[in-house]
Amino acid sequence: MPALTGVDIAAFLGQGGDTELVALAGQHVPIITAMARAYTRGVGFEGGEPNPDIEAVIITATARLVANPEQLGTTVGSVTVDGGFNGWTLAELFVLNRYRKKAAG
Repeated sequence: MPALTGVDIAAFLGQGGDTELVALAGQHVPIITAMARAYTRGVGFEGGEPNPDIEAVIITATARLVANPEQLGTTVGSVTVDGGFNGWTLAELFVLNRYRKKAAG
C-alpha cells in the first residue's frame, strides 16, 4: 500500500489541482500519520504503512489540519471557533480504538 501524499488529501478536499494545498498537505500527512501510529502503538501498520481503516482517519484528520494550518481561533459574528486540529474526532476514535493496544495493568 503506497504512502499517503498531499495529493490524496487535496483530492479528498476536492482540490487536487491546487499545488499550494497539495504541498501543505504533504507537510502535514507525516505528522498525522505519526500521531496515529503512536496512538495505536503501531498496530494497523504494515511495513510502516497504515491499513485502509487507519488511512481513512489520517486523511480526515489531515484535512482538518490543512484547513487551518495556523491553528488559530476565529470569531464569525458572535460565534468563536476554536483553532484547527484539537485531537481525534469521535468517529476517528471509533476506528483507532479498534487497533489500540492497551497497556497491561
